[in-house]
Amino acid sequence: MSDAELVRTTDHADVAVPEVTGSALTYRGPAHTGAPRLRDLPGVGGVQPVTDAEVRELERFDTADLRLFAAGIELTVERIGPDRGGATPETAAWVLTLPDGGPDERLRIPLAAAGVEGVDPAEVPGEIDELVRRIRGDGELHPAGRIRVIRTTVRLQDEHGRELALLHRDQVHVATLGGATAVDSWSEAAVRPGTAGTAVLQRVDEALRATGMLRGAPAARTRLAELFAEAAPAEPPRRTGRKGSAGALLLAYLGDKVDTLAERERDLRADRPDAVHQMRVASRRIRSALRTYGGLLEGPRAPHLVAELRWLGRALAGERDAEVQEERLTGRLADLEPELLFGPVQAQVTRHFARTRAEARAAVMDVVDGERYAALQGALRRLLADPPLSSRAAEPARKVLPTMAGRTAKKLNRRMEAALAELSDGGERPAGDATELLHRARKTGKQLRYATEVVRPAVGKDARAFAKRLKAVQQVLGDHQDAVVSRETLRLLGGQAGAEHGNGFAFGVLHGQDTARMRELEERLPGVWEDVWTSGARRWMRR
Repeated sequence: MSDAELVRTTDHADVAVPEVTGSALTYRGPAHTGAPRLRDLPGVGGVQPVTDAEVRELERFDTADLRLFAAGIELTVERIGPDRGGATPETAAWVLTLPDGGPDERLRIPLAAAGVEGVDPAEVPGEIDELVRRIRGDGELHPAGRIRVIRTTVRLQDEHGRELALLHRDQVHVATLGGATAVDSWSEAAVRPGTAGTAVLQRVDEALRATGMLRGAPAARTRLAELFAEAAPAEPPRRTGRKGSAGALLLAYLGDKVDTLAERERDLRADRPDAVHQMRVASRRIRSALRTYGGLLEGPRAPHLVAELRWLGRALAGERDAEVQEERLTGRLADLEPELLFGPVQAQVTRHFARTRAEARAAVMDVVDGERYAALQGALRRLLADPPLSSRAAEPARKVLPTMAGRTAKKLNRRMEAALAELSDGGERPAGDATELLHRARKTGKQLRYATEVVRPAVGKDARAFAKRLKAVQQVLGDHQDAVVSRETLRLLGGQAGAEHGNGFAFGVLHGQDTARMRELEERLPGVWEDVWTSGARRWMRR
């Protein structure tokens, strides 16, 4: 691809807008925040400038109606150079980031030097335009937004000249360009620890806070995306596929669940009850549909979305799991005989989950405020606006979809047979292996139940009846997994009680109840499975 190169990076070191993450301590504050007083800090022997003021600029290109932004595509010109009042930057490049190209995969093409005959450095390279032409349509690409960061860097040293830490201080300016202009400015800082210990880092933290800084993640790209969102028109129209075709049914289902995911995100931001759980369910439904019916879509986009939706589900899991476990445990403690409760057991549970849920809530908000989630939303919108439908997608839904669902059914059958064989192997209950096999069967059962929702309009009552039957198996497997997770939580709480010179007897009682519940469910499961997994119930998958 001539001088273009595919860049894979994990630390964004070559990105024009500095995203200092990982082990760095990051801060945000008002615009033009002054420098912290560092030279007199105990433990700091000197402060040495590393670079002169350096300008890092990102200019984002789009159509007048922001079609690339609506599709989750980011096309930028990134420049890095000294702050010399318009001097030629040291590095400059076009960078294209597609929502389905992976979070660390970008197309990067060096910017042509000004003054080269026959070359316009402001013209989008053909390699890039070829990839975005279908989205931009007849819209011309031009600068639509700009991030400008002026960075200074100093090195903190001890009395022997060893590097304690690097401090980056950034003045950040964000603006939209074009007919309507919106601007915002603030300061950011990042401390990259070297040999500094906790005490020195704490003093640096206090010095930064004294200037008005507070802990916070870098926000330039996120803020520009927010300004774009405020100015962007409605998202591009969605493709529907030929009426009655497999592709049309899949796209209709995906569109509905993508809308649900966005609605539940709004509920989450409004702190409405059950929002995280419903976000997870919506993402799981989308992922299940893409996994089961991925053969209707060509190329890498569907597998990439499956991977990103799996990431989202795991990222949201902590808060939901803590919520479920707290409710379950509180109710069970209330049902215990008073003589089995030694000490402030409920108070310990409340303290434990208050901390756990607060940490999980903060992690969830970091996820939905982050670039990776925004890229996922853009990729979903792009899939609906420009789906890479395969030839099979044009075939009748009633002919194609049941067979594809049947493949997932066979996978569930294999996993259930393996789990049941492990359970019936005699001797002591094989907790580890059986538990993992049952957990895998439960996840595949969810995939099949959600996949059945997609095909239901084409199949009708047979698919609906099968989904209801399958729910009985899912109930047993779900209750079993709840007991598995509960036992781990109870073991932790019992250990905490002992370490704090309390009494964990009540947690041990509940642990024993969970063990008995697991065994009872494992004994029931073969009969429930036999009732559900009949040839007649699965007949619709063999059309």
